[in-house]
Amino acid sequence: MTLIVAMDLLGPDPGALGRAARELCPYASGFKLGWPNIAGLGDSALRAVRESCPHRMVVADLKLADIGYTMRLIVEGLPSADAYIAHAFPGRQGALDELHSYLSALGKKLVLVASMSHPGSREVMDPCLGRLIDVARRVSPWGVVAPATRPWVIGIVRRELGPVKILSPGVGAQGAEPGAALRHGADYEIVGRLILGSRDPAEAARRVLEAHARARAP
Repeated sequence: MTLIVAMDLLGPDPGALGRAARELCPYASGFKLGWPNIAGLGDSALRAVRESCPHRMVVADLKLADIGYTMRLIVEGLPSADAYIAHAFPGRQGALDELHSYLSALGKKLVLVASMSHPGSREVMDPCLGRLIDVARRVSPWGVVAPATRPWVIGIVRRELGPVKILSPGVGAQGAEPGAALRHGADYEIVGRLILGSRDPAEAARRVLEAHARARAP
């Protein structure tokens, strides 16, 4: 499957997180939990989703950006995720290399942000895209975040980093159509409000997957 559901809309509510994960488990490859969920609950937010849908990937969207020692301490306190998102801009030496080594030893995945889905990413991040991709190349993460709202970024990441997994946010509320990122080389689309803000989240997720199937059809 190609859908990762962003759970931010549900906030720090373990009951709501668990119910949503159970309902959407048949449609999702994984669930992304960010600070709106984690800041109020800590690791229990991640556990609520894992326990409700144990065979899907749980992604902690921490947007880590610090020295390696500090990032490792943060991750140690949130052990229930399978993958952790960090910014690429802190660089490799003394930062992302330490985080990557720590996660690899635990059998967990590192995902680096190369660009973001909002317009402001064009101000600083996108002009530095080549340098951020170079950091990712040297760190060798499992995945890279590249926005569905700017497909050209997805294309560059795919061309430069080859088999890395590309996770694309910005589908739905931020303007990208379901399936658009997949057509340009993404592996997963991250979708939140389009699904969780609907009256029937399961049906909304099913429609997203139908769009994904059309996007990947020959």
